[in-house]
Amino acid sequence: MQQLKLSLQIIGVNPFVSLPDEVLTRIFNEAGKDKGTIPICGTINGNPYKQTLVKYNGAWRLYINTTMLKNSPKRIGETIEMTVGFDTSDRTIKAHPKLEKAFADNQEAKMKFDSLRPSLQLEIVRYISFLKTEESVDRNITKAINFLLGKERFVGREKP
Repeated sequence: MQQLKLSLQIIGVNPFVSLPDEVLTRIFNEAGKDKGTIPICGTINGNPYKQTLVKYNGAWRLYINTTMLKNSPKRIGETIEMTVGFDTSDRTIKAHPKLEKAFADNQEAKMKFDSLRPSLQLEIVRYISFLKTEESVDRNITKAINFLLGKERFVGREKP
């Protein structure tokens, strides 16, 4: 990975950098695609990060969140030193065992889940997997099953 010096920009409230075309081309070749989201990793000012490269309004952007760069929204215009490359690590998020059991107990909800687009499936799995308490897990699994059955909203989403 080559060292880059890029200017931090903003769109709406989201800080980002635009990667040079030759870097994008290399990443696309390594990823074997130039559409959809592309997992990347590297360093910002010497600190490691993992992120996803996305195309928005016709332009590829690497969004820089506050985990990657402290106070990034307040640093617009600053030049940051970074490396970036295609991330080959496994980013699979395993469903919480209680969510898997809930699907085993409710085939209708499981069928609806399986019919959702992959990004929404991941959103549900990720949300439940990162909850801190068993109470929260139990409560949100019930909400997720009810959401899949068309009975209530879940994570700000209307019924499917």
